[in-house]
Order: sequence, then C-alpha cells, then structure tokens
Amino acid sequence: MIRRLDVLDTADDGITESEVFRLALQHSMAELGCVGGAVYLRGPMSALRLVSSAGLPASLTRAWEIVDQNGPTATACAVRSCEPVWRGAVPADLVESAAPLLSRSGWFSVPLVDGPRAIGAITCLSGDNREPTPEQWTFLTTVADWTMGRLKGMPAPARLGTDLDFTPVGSWEWDVRTGELLWDAAAMSVYHTDPADFVPRVESWMKAVHPDDLPSTLAAADRSIRTHTPFEAEYRVQGGDGSYTWTRASGHVVLDDQGQVARIVGKGWASDASRSTRHTLSRALQYMSDAFLSVDDDWRITFANLEAERVLGVPDEQLFGRDLWGLPALRSMPDVAERCRRGAEESVALGFDVTMADTGLCYHLRLVPVPGGVTLYLTDVTDSRRRETEQVEAIRSAAERASRTVELTSQLAAATTSHDVVSAIAHRVLPPFDAGGLLVLVREGDKLVHIGSVAYPDTFLRQMHGTQGMELSAADPVGRAVLTGEPLFYSSREEWASAFPEGAGRPPTTKEAWAFLPLTASGHTFGVCVIAFDTPRRLSSEERTLLITISALVAHALERARLYDAELTRSQELQRALLPPRLPVLPEVTAAARYLPAGQTADVGGDWYDLIPLSAGQVALVIGDVMGHGLPEAATMGRVRTALHTLAALELPPDEIMGHLNDIVGGLGEHSYATCLYALYDSTDGSCTVVRAGHPPPLVVLPDGSAHFPDVASNPPLGAAFPPFETTELKLSADSLLVLYTDGLVESRHREIDQGMAQLAELLPRAALRTDLEDVCDAVTVGLLPGGQPTADDAALLIARVHGVADRQMASWALPEGPEAAGEARRHVREQLAQWDLDDLVMTTELLASELVGNVIRHARGPIGLRLLCSGTLVCEVSDASLTMPRIRRASDTDEGGRGLQLVNALCERWGSRYTTEGKAIWTEQPLPEGERPGPDTEPGGGTGRPS
Repeated sequence: MIRRLDVLDTADDGITESEVFRLALQHSMAELGCVGGAVYLRGPMSALRLVSSAGLPASLTRAWEIVDQNGPTATACAVRSCEPVWRGAVPADLVESAAPLLSRSGWFSVPLVDGPRAIGAITCLSGDNREPTPEQWTFLTTVADWTMGRLKGMPAPARLGTDLDFTPVGSWEWDVRTGELLWDAAAMSVYHTDPADFVPRVESWMKAVHPDDLPSTLAAADRSIRTHTPFEAEYRVQGGDGSYTWTRASGHVVLDDQGQVARIVGKGWASDASRSTRHTLSRALQYMSDAFLSVDDDWRITFANLEAERVLGVPDEQLFGRDLWGLPALRSMPDVAERCRRGAEESVALGFDVTMADTGLCYHLRLVPVPGGVTLYLTDVTDSRRRETEQVEAIRSAAERASRTVELTSQLAAATTSHDVVSAIAHRVLPPFDAGGLLVLVREGDKLVHIGSVAYPDTFLRQMHGTQGMELSAADPVGRAVLTGEPLFYSSREEWASAFPEGAGRPPTTKEAWAFLPLTASGHTFGVCVIAFDTPRRLSSEERTLLITISALVAHALERARLYDAELTRSQELQRALLPPRLPVLPEVTAAARYLPAGQTADVGGDWYDLIPLSAGQVALVIGDVMGHGLPEAATMGRVRTALHTLAALELPPDEIMGHLNDIVGGLGEHSYATCLYALYDSTDGSCTVVRAGHPPPLVVLPDGSAHFPDVASNPPLGAAFPPFETTELKLSADSLLVLYTDGLVESRHREIDQGMAQLAELLPRAALRTDLEDVCDAVTVGLLPGGQPTADDAALLIARVHGVADRQMASWALPEGPEAAGEARRHVREQLAQWDLDDLVMTTELLASELVGNVIRHARGPIGLRLLCSGTLVCEVSDASLTMPRIRRASDTDEGGRGLQLVNALCERWGSRYTTEGKAIWTEQPLPEGERPGPDTEPGGGTGRPS
C-alpha cells in the first residue's frame, strides 16, 4: 500500500482532473482486486454525475451516468454520510437500472470530502464480495484525500468543477405518474427557458421540442417506460430568437417497490457541435475501406458508404430507404437476417462471417445496436480467413505428427525386445506415411543382419542370406546409409538407378520409393531402418525431418532392446543354472515341477524348488521364494538352496533345519528375507513332517479326488523369525498328491491370494486324473495363467505323487544287548535276503550289519534294533538309544580300532546317521543287482523339473 501511495505522490503537478481520477481509480482497484470502478461528482438537486470510469463497458456506464443521491447505492450513501460505505451482494429482485453498480458482487464507496460536505465519491466493484479490511479502508481514505488535495490545487479554469452549473449539461427529472418535470439551471439554459417563466410540467419540455421531432422523441420515452431501458433522443429546441438548435438527452428509469416506472432521471446538452463532428465523421465513413451501413428500427437503410454500395452491388440513390433484407445480395441469406434481428432485439453487439453468394467473398459482419436502429460493418476477410485456414491445417498436421510421435515414443519406451521395436514402427510409422514396407537391419561386424520386416517376401529375405547377413558395402543405399550415417531418400526407381548406376545397385524389390534411415545411438551407427512405398513418392521436407527424428527415437529404443535381449539371454542361462536341471528319480515319490519367470523384466527371480533324497525311504520336498528380483536375490537363493541341501544331508529335524536357514538368511543383510516350506516324507509309514516360514500352505489331493489345504502351523519368513519353528505332522495315503507352490502362481494384481488358492484347489482334482505329472503341471499353469499371460512375479510349482513301501519290502528285529547280537543280526540278514532273492548281497550286508551292531555294543547302549528296507536300494539300518554320532577317522598303523567305519564306507554306496525319537540310527545303502526289482507293489517313481 505504501508503495502505491508513493507512486501517487510522484504524479506531476500539472496533470488534468481526469488524470487524477484515473490514477485514483486504477490504484484503488489494483490494491483491492476490483473488477471495475467509477468517480461521481455531486450535481444540483439529487443528481450525482459520472465523470470517470475504469474496467466497466459502455453498455453499463450508459445507465449509470446520473445517480440519484437519495437512492440506496453505496455512492449515494457515502456522499450523504461523508463516510466510507460497503454494500454486499444484493438479491436480484432488488436490482434496478437506477441503482448503478448493484450486482452479484459487493461494492464499496469512499466520499470525496471538501469541508463539511462531500462533493462526490470513488466507487469500486469488488470481485469477491468481501468487505475491505481496516488497512484497506485506510488506504482508500488516503487515496480520496490525495484526490481532493489534487483537485484543490488546480487552477479554476482547469477544473471540471464540482457542480453541474459549470458544465453545458443540464439535469432533469420527470415524474411519470404526475407529469411533474424538474430542470436545474443548466437545463434552463440548454432548453432556452427563463426560470421565471418555467412551469414544472412535462408540457413545458414538449413545447420546446420542434414539432417534427416530437413524435420520435415521445416514442423513445414511451419505449423506455415500457421496456425499462435507457432513454436516448436527439431533437431540435426552439431558442428565444425563434431559431432551433440541436439538443441531445439521455436518462434512465427509476422503479418503485412494485417494479413500475416512477420517474426518469437524465441530462440534456446542446449537440450542434457534435452534429458538426458527426458530419465530419460521416465523410470519413463514406470513404472508409470497410462497408458501413446504418439502418433504422425497421431495417430501412439510412446511410451506406461507397464500399457498401460496391459490396451490395446497388448505388447509393437506390439504397436509401430500402429494406436491407430485400437487397439481392442479402435476400438469399435468411440465417444472417435472423441472427441480426435477434441481436437487435436483445440490444447485443455481435459479429460473424458471411459469404456472398454472388462473389464468393467472405466478409466479417459486425452489428452494433444504436438508438433508433443498428449499424453494420462488413470487412473483407477472404484472404485472412484463407490464411487462417492454412494455418489451422498446418497446426492440425503438426499436432497429428506430434501425437503420432508421442504415441510412438510411448510404445518404444514400453518395448523391451527387438521384435517389440519393429512392431511399434509398423503400427505407428507406416500408416501415417502410407508406406508399404519396413526392413530393419543391424550391423554385426562386416555384415548387416535382418532382425525384422513387414511386407517383404521370403524370397527377398533369402537373397539377404537370412540371419547370416549381407555384406556391408557402400555400393548400395543400405550400406551407404550405415557407413556415412546420412539418410537417403529415393522417390522412384529411376532416382535409385541414377544414384547407383552399377547393375548390382538396381532395386531388388518391387517397391517404388524408399527412405533409408541410419540408426545412430551414442555417436555410433549400428543399423538402418528402410521404409518403402508401393508407388513413387516424393517426401516433403517436413516429412523427411519427421522421419529423421523418428529414426533417432527408434535407434535408442532398438539399442536398449538389443541390450535387453542379451541380458535376458544371460539371465535365462543363470536361472537354468540355479534351478535343478531335472528332479532325481526316486521310489518314494514321482515328481514334476515348473518355474515361470516374471514377465516384462530381465531380472532373475528368487523362487526355487528341490527334491532331496534322504535315508531309509525318506525324501525332502522343498519350495521357497527369496523376496525381490535381480542378481543379488538370485545369489541369495543359490546360497539358501545349497545350505538347505547340506543341512538336509545331515538329516537334522525339519525345525532345526529351518532354524539354521533363518540364521543364514538373517546374516546376508538387513533387508534379506525368504519364505520356505520344507516337507519330510517317510514312505515307510506315510508320515509327512511339514514346517513353513512365511510360505503358503501345501495342497493335498487324495486318491479319491478330494483336495484340501491342511492346517499347517505358520512361522514368520526366514530372516525375520525367532526359533524354534513349529512343525505339523501329516499322514499321506499312497498315491496322494502333495502340491507345493509359490505366491506368484496364485496371486496377481487382479487376483487375491485366497482366490488363487481356491482356484488351484478346484483345478487340481480334475488335472490329477492324468497319470503323467508333466501333464498335470501344464494343466495347472494354463488354468491359473490362461493364454500364457505374463506374471508380475515369478512362480514355482512342485507336484509329487507319494508312494508307500509295502510291508513285504520291510523287515525289522529287536536284538539283544550282548555280544551275541552281531551273530543274530547276520542270521536275520541271511534269511531276509534269501526271501527277497538277493543272495548276491548277503555277504556284504552281513558284514555291514555285524560292523554296525558291534559298534553299538562297544560305543553305545541298547535297546538295539535292526531294519532292512528293499525299495529302490537295499538299506540296512541299526538303531540304539545313544545320541552319540559315529565319525569316520583315519586310523594310524598302531591303532587297534577306528577302521570299522572305513570298512562300512568302502562296502556300501553311501551311509549316514540320524537322530530318532529314542536315540539315533546308523544306515547303509547298497544298489540292487542289475535286473532285480523290489516287487510289484513298490515300482519306483521318477521326476522332472523344467522351466515353463
């Protein structure tokens, strides 16, 4: 505020009164964010006269030139009270034409005070209907004081005056109901009336008007009374010497509480000077370049300049007094007449283009309502409209090209493979240019290799030596574009032939025009994109520029796609190396597995599965998921899988294995987490011990086709858990399916995990009818991922059909705790192997059993148990109550013992020990002789594992 006041104080001392008002209004409006404003000065009787305005169109200020100072407006209240006044938004039913600045917005007024009275006011229209703050009121009052100070400091001749007596404008009020007419002193002078002879009746005014002008003047007054519109009239007034002078009058109606006209308040002034001005203006209009016509309320032509005569094709003497719409040039345009009539009725200025039927020229018609008729302007805009049309067409074409470029850019940004890039070019570049073929070649050494094409026959592609590529040479446009890095355009076969006159350079296809666009990225040209046309085609400079721009986008996208292709290949090789190449063939289970990588990414995933054979008919089924994607997660998966193999080989209990894995994952980093499910299946009794850490539960499908998710205890994910882990014991009947999976198979953006698990449970009973588990895996993956749709997460699936060991394939005995136990063990071995027709293994098995039993007698304690298992292999197992595990060691030449386990290790294929609920068990495993079968009830199963 202070800055604005400082600016006002810098105004020159010699500025005019109108400049003072303009500055005061502009700074007041700017400070308070107003939409408009006006300055009023007090006149005689009850009139406030508008002397300056800003931001308000003439159509509004015309009705506000005279304001009743006894009225309800803020201006009148401020003048009467000599105090600032605020008026909020006024309901529509209270607004009247005599109350200027009433609107849906609030308005305020500050008086211009000179001594004990106000001579006027500054009134502003608020844009937000909010009353000024105290600081803003202070600012407005200061501006008003500045205005008065400037007015007082002006010399008397320079001032407009604060009273209408100093102006040639007279004020009048007409009571429409009583006929009473009030004139001020200036009005007496304007109408050449002696105040002593004045009778305050409307008849006094009617007597002063020239008889020829009285009908039209009364008609104008009657129209204002009927329509509540402003009163405008010009007429002649008789002077004291009997001569007549031209006078103009304007006013507005004042309504009573019932909305009826009570009086008309207005002003009048001598217009002889203005009529002279109008004559000068008429001459200017006569020779102006635009066609100009003036018509009365009945659309009769009252004036037409020379250009209007030319446009309408009618001379001036035939135009005056004629109906405008009866002219031949306008008779055939009824829509133009209708629009103009509607604008005149609504007193609204309008403008639109019309085309003359006889000449075809385009004109911009402007209609401006005036008192007693309208004026029309016709401007020839034929050339400008044509240029605008051309500009619009150019802009539209540019917008279309930009839109295509944006679409191509988006599709290229989403492209991940070279095939995606070629497809984007085919869909986004060929159609807009009406191209008929596409060929994309990349450089590999001294060869150009074809990586994608559209609308080129196989015979042509074979001429390019297939994927082996063609020689890179500057003797043809393809090689020249790559070697020089410059685009080449040939609009016809003749142009091609003239550029390469050698026979080998003739076009090898039936295409007729070409664009050879080098593909350059990071300063290196690595290929070329050939766009071909089926007919001769000369591309414009804009089209060539656009194609060159597109080639740059394609080059970067293709370079990125080729890097992606190479990285994807390496990632797939790494993934295959991290997963089991195939599942082991085991008699305990028949298994099949699938791994489905995540779509739209070259990162390897952290999902894995495994099938680990253990001792004595036991097998471990494992599935897990390292959270995240990428090489670090894949490395974590490899570590966890290797550690689990090691821990499982030690035949630790499942909960202890999971505890060790939790320590390993937790030690890999703060943000390393993994889920895992470990199932230990014992084929001798059908038991299955399951432990899971943050992983979905397994699905069991029984032989009768029923499927359910067993209630398996849940533990936190590895890396976030606190041992011990809770395990769950299941009982699986032979030929049941045990299904392990990761969340990526059953969960997606469009499917909750519960819905996916329910869908899996619904699919598997039907799929389990197939005998081949490979077919079952395919049915599950197709059912959960129809159409091979890419997944947001990688997924793993392991399905195992469990088998049981028949009673006839097992034998067990309790042995005495003395030295005789070894002999009894050898006897049981001989008898049982004879029943199984395994006589070739008797001697070795006797020695193994004798050594194991002797080791128990010497180093452990009873009770002692012996068990023989004949399934895929021959297992000899000796159990005791001790928890001390045997360890193989190297015995020196003088040691009396320590060679027993070395003998066991030499005689069997593998051996080991494990804890049991009563103590421990030591076992050996021997392969069965070639051709021996364990029996019809226990045919061994097999399994495979492969990516899907």
